[in-house]
Amino acid sequence: MIDLPLCTSFTALHDLLHSTGFVVARNVAVLLAVLFWLGLASWVHRDARRRIGKPFLVFLATLLGLAPPYIGPVVYLLFRPSETLYDVRARRVELQALEQQLARSQPACPVCNSWIEPDFVGCPVCTTMLRQPCAACKAPLEPLWQMCPYCTTPVEPSMVDLDVALTAEVKTISLVDDTIPLVPQAEPRAADA
Repeated sequence: MIDLPLCTSFTALHDLLHSTGFVVARNVAVLLAVLFWLGLASWVHRDARRRIGKPFLVFLATLLGLAPPYIGPVVYLLFRPSETLYDVRARRVELQALEQQLARSQPACPVCNSWIEPDFVGCPVCTTMLRQPCAACKAPLEPLWQMCPYCTTPVEPSMVDLDVALTAEVKTISLVDDTIPLVPQAEPRAADA
């Protein structure tokens, strides 16, 4: 025989679970759970397109985000590439720019633009004299030096043509970004015009 208070509690629980408010709340909760699941699958798809270059792998990642609800996106997070395709391309472009800058910073012959060592006296490709050798120790001298820094022998003034040396040095000064000179230029003033 069933106890009457136990039967009334089951009836009350049954009435509560089948009441209109509970049914509406349950349906709203299920709808929100499905929307959240589809939102996660959409996020997995968009993120996979940003990180994976092969369309088939993007499709597989999207299926993984859809197939096991709520677990698929977590698995995707564990195995997705750490960088986006944009980051990979940006890093590659930055490395190319650094390599080009490094190539430009190496000394080159002013005539044939071939690579030269800083202590070369002449260019081995086009035989252009790059520097004058010291009369005593034969070390290469820069055009503006007044004495040899290796053996302290004074450089004869006839060997030093300051106008030619300064003109050659001005030609080697380049612009930063083709707009900003490395050496500040005097700007014309309105009063000078």
